[in-house]
Amino acid sequence: MKILAVGDIHGDRDLARELAERADLEQVDLVVICGDITQNEESTDNLIGIFKQKVLLVHGNHESLATADFLAELYDGKNLHGYAMNLQDIAFFGCGSANIGLFQLSEDEIFKTLKKGFNYSKAAKKKIMITHVHPSKTLMENFSKFVPGSSGVKKAVDEFQPDILFCSHVHEAEGIEEKIGKTTVINVGRKGKIIEI
Repeated sequence: MKILAVGDIHGDRDLARELAERADLEQVDLVVICGDITQNEESTDNLIGIFKQKVLLVHGNHESLATADFLAELYDGKNLHGYAMNLQDIAFFGCGSANIGLFQLSEDEIFKTLKKGFNYSKAAKKKIMITHVHPSKTLMENFSKFVPGSSGVKKAVDEFQPDILFCSHVHEAEGIEEKIGKTTVINVGRKGKIIEI
């Protein structure tokens, strides 16, 4: 399976179009969006429907859970916040929002939401966790003084040990990959990352 994972589109329709063209050119099977799809919920036009592939997403701290649900339903995608989707023996599960901002969650809520999704995905051979916020105590946390990592996400990584964690949130850490135990943590950023599994 070939995946284009991206985050922090922030309502940029030109960027969404470029990403959709890249997804087609690279012949990806799936698009994963790690939140901050909109810019403060100002517009949802031409951000998800532009992709020909199935889209899995979580919301960020710039849109509500309701907006993510609306976009997923409208364009036949899937909002993974507290849920999982199994495709070809690969389970995708996630938690949207962040530990700061208008739509913030507590660290306990973040962990419990990820646990709920993980419980749906235990039988899969590979597990991919999708969040907006990055884990605490990581290299990517050091790239921002005002955007903290999440101890709830870190606890979920430590306990569930997914194969991959896709996140975004800290723009300055875009493209950084690091390991937490057996989990590869990737800040996919606005440019996105193509992964083959």
